Parts: sequence; structure tokens; C-alpha cells
Amino acid sequence: MSFKTKMIPLAGAIAFAFAGAAAAEDMVVKIGHVGPISGAIAHLGKDNENGAKMAIEELNAKGVMIGGKKAKFELLAEDDGADPKQGTTVAQKLVDAKVNGVIGHLNSGTTIPASKIYNDAGIVQISPSATNPKYTQQGFKGAFRVVANDGQLGGTLGRFAVQINKAKKVAVIDDKTAYGEGVAAEFMKGAKGKGAEVVVQEHTTDKSTDFSAILTSIKAKNPDVIFFGGMDAVAGPMLRQMKALGIKAKFMGGDGICSADLVKLAGDAIGEGQVVCAEAGGVLEAQKKVSDDWKAAYKKKFGVEVQIYAPYVYDAIMTMVDAMVQAKSAEPAKYLPLLAKIKHKGVTGDIAFDDKGDIKDGTLTLYTYKGGKRELLQVVK
Repeated sequence: MSFKTKMIPLAGAIAFAFAGAAAAEDMVVKIGHVGPISGAIAHLGKDNENGAKMAIEELNAKGVMIGGKKAKFELLAEDDGADPKQGTTVAQKLVDAKVNGVIGHLNSGTTIPASKIYNDAGIVQISPSATNPKYTQQGFKGAFRVVANDGQLGGTLGRFAVQINKAKKVAVIDDKTAYGEGVAAEFMKGAKGKGAEVVVQEHTTDKSTDFSAILTSIKAKNPDVIFFGGMDAVAGPMLRQMKALGIKAKFMGGDGICSADLVKLAGDAIGEGQVVCAEAGGVLEAQKKVSDDWKAAYKKKFGVEVQIYAPYVYDAIMTMVDAMVQAKSAEPAKYLPLLAKIKHKGVTGDIAFDDKGDIKDGTLTLYTYKGGKRELLQVVK
């Protein structure tokens, strides 16, 4: 009897020791995510962060093995407020936390300055939404993106303005950010290349609310199309003021304005087919069911529709982890070569990168707004 009573706690201690050893075998993989969770485009930043949460939860539920160890994924989410200075501050914070990789930032204006900090620390970065070509032209081996860049996006919109909207005269406004200036410049190239005349180019800021002087100046030029390089939080009020001034021109913009929230921000000034925008990404017909199912799961989980880039954040994380599994390591230096030549099947389509880190064969989706809803026009490559 006394022998047994001594053995029971000993056996319990041994079992506990084995459990502790098994836990020690597990590895923690820290993945950073950065987007604007505060400020005017917080709804877009939250959308991206939700995509990251879905990926991390799914990976932990699967019990992913990396190099013979079970990986426990931790999401370190940071807010850059769409501000370059804040962006570099949180980038350094993630470096100090020794993250295994970073998904972000949302804006080109924060992604580009932060990318140097990650590069200097040897940390891999995949942006799910930054489209300025400069991001991948810096020669940083660890910088990637899973969407088409502004050269493709702005140029396509410029050509569309002339070929489909039959524009002969275009006016251009940008918000002076890296993204806004970049996509506006590419739009002008595309439009001019098809024979359109840029009759006026104006500038505002990403925090402006009054565009009466700019729009009055533009109205006098009577353009067929007004292109805005900026975000939906500015585009909405701009559309309202265009309507108040009686401006009938088509309104075009890049992915920054191409959100579900633009309807709320613009109100009845959204018009019927008056706005045309492009999302830097898009799902071809063969991938549509997978994408639709994912979006339905997102809505069930968060109670809201996908804004724009949540699926690309999800795919960016899954692609990064795919490279870690193939490399049998979560160390950036070890999985980076595998990521550079990865072929990953994501919910948004096939993901592979060129030698700069840009996605190969990036798609674009053109949208308009009708009946108070965003409506797909076409997916192009």
C-alpha cells in the first residue's frame, strides 16, 4: 500500500516532465502585421489585420510542423496610422521583438521607409497592398508583394479612361503621398499613351476635406475624367463636392478608393457607373469559388464584408509559412531562398515572385458602383 502511494505522485511527476519536454520541443513563430488601425483609413487597416488573424488561427488549428517541431504562431499586430514616421517606429519595435517575418505595411508611404529597417535587420517582409514600384526597386532581397504594382494599375486605368470611357481630356489630383503620386503618374502615362490630354494636375493632402478651389479650377477645364490618386476617406468627400459643383466628369482612382466603404463616404454622390476604380489583385474565374468561400468565412467570423486586401494578407502569411515549412526553419535567412522561388496556391490565385520580389502575372480588377454597391467590370492581367 505504502509502495503504491509513493509511486502515484512519482508517475505524475514523470508524466508532467514528459509534457514539459514536449512543450519545450514546440517552437514559437512570431509574425508581425502592420496597418493603419487608427486614423481616416482605419477600416482598411482593420480589414488587413482581420486577414492576418484568420491565417494565424488556421495555422495554429492545423498544427503546422517546421523542421520536426510543432509551430505555435503568434501575431504581433502594430498600428502605423498610415504615417511614415509612426511606420518606422513600429517597424523597429517588431525588429526588437525578433519577429520571424512581417506582413505589411498597407500603404506605400509607410512600407517603403519601413522596408529599410527590416532589410537592415535581415527580416523578410511581404506587403499585401503597397503598390508603389519603388518598394521592390531598392534591391532588398527580403522585400516582396502579392499584388500588382502602380505601373500596371495606373497604366491600365489610364488606358481604360480612353478606350472605354472615351476620354479626350483628363484632370489629375493626387494626395502627395508615395502611393497617390505614384499611381497618378502611371495613370497619366497610360492616358497620354492612348492620346488623351492632361488638362490640369492638382495636389491635395491625405487629410484634406475641402476641395472647392481645386474642383472649381478643374470644372473650368471641362475634363471627361477626373483621376484621384489617394484613399477612399478623401475620395468620398471629393465626390460629394463634385456633385455640389455640378461636375459631371467620370471619377477614377486606384485601389485606395476602391473599397466597400466608398459608398458610405460618398453618399448619393457615388452615382450610377460614374466611379471606376481598380483593385491591385483579382480572382480569375477558375479561382472564384475558393475566393468566394473564403470571403463568406470572413464575413461569418467578423460580421462584415471584406474591404479590399484581407485575402491578400491571408495569402501573404500562408506563402511565408509555406517557405518556412519547405526550408524546415523559421529563420529568415534560411527560408528566404525558398520564398524567392515559391509556387503557392492561395485563395487569391497562384503566388510566385520575380527577381525583384513583385508578384508574377499580377491581376487587376476593375470596378464601378451601381445601386449603392461595388460592381465588378472585369479582371485583367
